[in-house]
Amino acid sequence: MNHAVLAGILFVILENGLVPWLIPPAWSDRLLPHLTFVLTVYVASFAGRHPAFLYGLGFGLLGDVLYYGDLIGAYGFGMALVGYLAGLVQERGQPTMASIIGLTAAGSLALNAVVYLIYRLFRLTTWSYGFSFYWFMAPSFLLEMLIALALYVPVRRWLLKASAPARDEAVS
Repeated sequence: MNHAVLAGILFVILENGLVPWLIPPAWSDRLLPHLTFVLTVYVASFAGRHPAFLYGLGFGLLGDVLYYGDLIGAYGFGMALVGYLAGLVQERGQPTMASIIGLTAAGSLALNAVVYLIYRLFRLTTWSYGFSFYWFMAPSFLLEMLIALALYVPVRRWLLKASAPARDEAVS
């Protein structure tokens, strides 16, 4: 988990410092990639539901404070919920590429829906769900799928290598 937290901090720095420079100015209001969310799904797949819940809660609240100051707790709640549910689903079997990409897809849609509904509940947005899906959710969803696909091999090697000594010590 220490490695995942360090990677999460690195992803927060990248998400805040590098990604805005890479996204064209015309798309900067539409593309909101959540790199720490993608890593939350990986933590759920390889570490379990409880670490993913805490990881999603921590980095979601950090994202609320850093980026989305209108309401603190929406992304924290959404990422914690999606991390827990992804870990619960992944408990039943071995994590594969298809399952992780599928969980990232379903989780991205669920996270954006939860945040939209919370913002709608507190009347922070007046946009319809269809427009929000078209304007924010779909472009971010596609970018998160590409990021999850690109990170699959390195993150899997890294997380499995980090957890292998812990499993060997537990067996001894």
